[in-house]
Amino acid sequence: MNLEFSPEDESFRQEVRAFIAEHYPPALRGRGESVEGLSKEEILSWHRVLARKGWVAPHWPVEYGGAGWTPVQRHIWEEECARADTIPVIPFGINMVGPVIYTFGTPEQKQRFLPPTLAGDIWWCQGYSEPGAGSDLASLRTQARREGDHYIVNGQKTWTTLAQYADWGFFLVRTDPTARPQEGISFLLIDMKSPGVTVRPIITLGGEHEVNEVFLDNVRVPVENRIHEENKGWTCAKFLLAHERTGIAAVSRSKRGLEKLRAIAREERSGGRPLIEDPFFARKLTELEVDLLALEYTVLRVLASESAGRGPGPESSLLKIRGSEIQQRLTELALEAAGHYGAPYFRGFPEAGGNVPPIGPAYAHRAAPAYFNMRKTSIYGGSNEIQHNIIAKQVLGL
Repeated sequence: MNLEFSPEDESFRQEVRAFIAEHYPPALRGRGESVEGLSKEEILSWHRVLARKGWVAPHWPVEYGGAGWTPVQRHIWEEECARADTIPVIPFGINMVGPVIYTFGTPEQKQRFLPPTLAGDIWWCQGYSEPGAGSDLASLRTQARREGDHYIVNGQKTWTTLAQYADWGFFLVRTDPTARPQEGISFLLIDMKSPGVTVRPIITLGGEHEVNEVFLDNVRVPVENRIHEENKGWTCAKFLLAHERTGIAAVSRSKRGLEKLRAIAREERSGGRPLIEDPFFARKLTELEVDLLALEYTVLRVLASESAGRGPGPESSLLKIRGSEIQQRLTELALEAAGHYGAPYFRGFPEAGGNVPPIGPAYAHRAAPAYFNMRKTSIYGGSNEIQHNIIAKQVLGL
């Protein structure tokens, strides 16, 4: 079954396609969807183009700078960005903390943080996970002790994505150690240049510096940087995670990935037939396509619900589970298609060998790092095991 778009929607699609073709930064063309190896300014260049157009935050309310698009238009936008292999807009400001601020923040906080977040003048990072408190987020131990009009924050966060670029971070901290775990947490905005904030890199299996540890040593944070009430940060955390999980589905990006994988499978292979002629591999591709189509329609139902004024609920857990599983299956099949050329030790071989050309087809060079990196999708945003519990309780009533 295919989606049927109205003439107005098709006109919008052509407008979007033409805009991307004309305005996508030339330095980013041909780089694919990965931001690996790009500088902070290169990553923000596309964000700023969209901000000037008013398209950087399609799902925000218009009064805060949103584009005012319908759910179908937002779906078309995601499809066209995937089709053009644009890098994604970094989600921490636009998709995560921005909605928390305009929903729970004071008028002063909205005025202070929302415009520069839209403009790309603030790069945000997320301080949620801790050693020993990842999926069990409510057991976090970072402490914030109030002294007058400041909090004194001490603790450690981990897996903080792209914190090496961050200007500000949004952190969950424990402000009442005597309360029940979920009732003693507050939501603080912390300037990453504050004395006592230390960011240390974690190098992934793929060799990238994407995630970090963040240490907070007697960091002074003004009380005015707390979003919502003291000890009510769990409300903000759940709200943010629901929006994050909806975005993790990444249907359009997965559809584009499936197209690329089919093209790879159709290529002639030295000493053998195209991989698409292998019935076992073809079956895996077909099963993946069916699951992706089902996920796409679920996403559209959620978007329609949001447009009617209802925020994402427990169905966001369904999207997170299926979306992350599909992304993992895509990278598994890509690595299978690469075969021995996907061996991790081939990565960087040209540099080690001077002018020696890369070994194997071009698509094989990122197969292993992408596979390793995608192992995380079933963990971040709340592990899939936790999402199954949410569905059992809130959807099935168990």
